[in-house]
Amino acid sequence: MAETSLSPRALYEEVAELLRQRIFNRELAPGSWIDELKLAEEYGISRTPLREALKVLATEGLVTMKVRRGAYVTEVSDSDLANVYHLLALLESDAAEVVATKATDAQIRELQVLHNELEKAVKNRERFFEINEAFHMRLLEIANNRWRDQMVADLRKVMKLNRHNSLLKSGRIEESLLEHRAIMAALVARDAAETAQCMREHFKSGLNAAA
Repeated sequence: MAETSLSPRALYEEVAELLRQRIFNRELAPGSWIDELKLAEEYGISRTPLREALKVLATEGLVTMKVRRGAYVTEVSDSDLANVYHLLALLESDAAEVVATKATDAQIRELQVLHNELEKAVKNRERFFEINEAFHMRLLEIANNRWRDQMVADLRKVMKLNRHNSLLKSGRIEESLLEHRAIMAALVARDAAETAQCMREHFKSGLNAAA
């Protein structure tokens, strides 16, 4: 891969996205050392944009920089994971409460359409992952707080480092769907307190399954 082939995005941003996906796909395992020279050769780039990309990933919490030892894929401890889920529950339950109160009928229908797709995807794990994340992201967009969105985006990246993804547990997809039904019902009813509580319970169950 030549450096010029990675335009129009800045080279280091493109490299950061390539590495981000390799981390999420476990091609670069948690705790593993990142061989900068090997990657630079593989991508056909100098080490400068690669190092800039690693700085981006370090800011996101996906990579840990160690003095005189280089970059490593971040390992998420049980404590780290509990803290991430705790913050996500706070942030997303707050967003859910806003949506229940302030969303237009059309926006609620958008979420209902996504939920209906989630119902259809229960037998397709990868599709369920995709629609599940789309639902949460759309809910955040409707709540319309860019500072919260930025925090959630970073926390969700760290959550993806968890090698025991909660939705991989037997029966967890079905449980998650039931929780989404409760969230959706509360949104349709415009019950802000119930929507927030359902979202908190959703993340609590996710953490229990991930532990």
